[in-house]
Amino acid sequence: MLLLCVGVLLVPGSSDAATLYFDPAVAEINRGDTVTVAVRIDTDEDECINAADVVVTYSDAVRAVDVSRGESIFNVWVEDPVIDAQARTISFAGGIPGGYCGRIAGDPRLTNILAELVFRLPGFNIGSGAEGSHAAITFTDASQVLLHDGRGTQAPLTLRAASLHISDTPGTALDNTWRLRVQDDDIPPADFSITLAKDPNAFSGNYFITFNSNDKQSGIAHYEVMEEPFEEFNLFAWERVDAPWVEATSPYVLTDQSLNSTIRVKAVDKASNETFALYVPDAALRKISAQRMIGISVGVSLAVLLGAGMLYAMYRRRNTVMHEYEQHHDKI
Repeated sequence: MLLLCVGVLLVPGSSDAATLYFDPAVAEINRGDTVTVAVRIDTDEDECINAADVVVTYSDAVRAVDVSRGESIFNVWVEDPVIDAQARTISFAGGIPGGYCGRIAGDPRLTNILAELVFRLPGFNIGSGAEGSHAAITFTDASQVLLHDGRGTQAPLTLRAASLHISDTPGTALDNTWRLRVQDDDIPPADFSITLAKDPNAFSGNYFITFNSNDKQSGIAHYEVMEEPFEEFNLFAWERVDAPWVEATSPYVLTDQSLNSTIRVKAVDKASNETFALYVPDAALRKISAQRMIGISVGVSLAVLLGAGMLYAMYRRRNTVMHEYEQHHDKI
């Protein structure tokens, strides 16, 4: 359903077919090594697509260890990449609201990557099993691509598998290109902004925020959100140990529905580089929260009681003075 919502976003396009394939389609991997396989999409001439739901399965000879989306053409992620080690599947879904109509002519980078999958071959011999000396990587029939036709029409789809040829002996040196890529990443995620939204048909009509960054090196690892109450701003210690960062995904429903908080979002890439975004709700949208109303009520009540107590004490004092004066006057 979420993928269909993305698929019906914008302008119509023509249709024929799309092809999902792996790059490289054939690779060799030694014991203990990792290999990165890109999931790519091709469209027929004059065909445009705007969403894809991809499910990949792989042989038990290898392990899926990570998914990079730094080079992805998706700018909306409907489902973040998920590795299910037990089922040996990798799934993700995303979209391109403006539509994708094929690779840019002459671009040597082949701008059609949906995600990059990182596999590792364990360094011990797990047995060749029925598959012998290769591991298959395939798309399942649950994979689908939607046309950019304004109706979310499912495109006729060609699925092409990949094969990893397995060496039973370790290479002369371990090949862990992906780990080196992460270690060498000293560039933080791209700058991004926070958007505040409210929809009666979403999240029970509560305020929520959306945000999205990208990282072309190691990829985004996760996001964190902080809601900082305004009254604590002057006393707030930035990056204090107990700062209330909460790991989150977009969209994120705000805890402070009164909007009396400064909202911060932190994008963290897989090399732990960070980029921050800040949003201060407009004063016209802010409301007095129930907690603050209780505080105000308690404060007013205490002030009234204190004032009444002071008046009563003054009254008692005045009566005492008058009584003492009258007794003294009577003695005279």
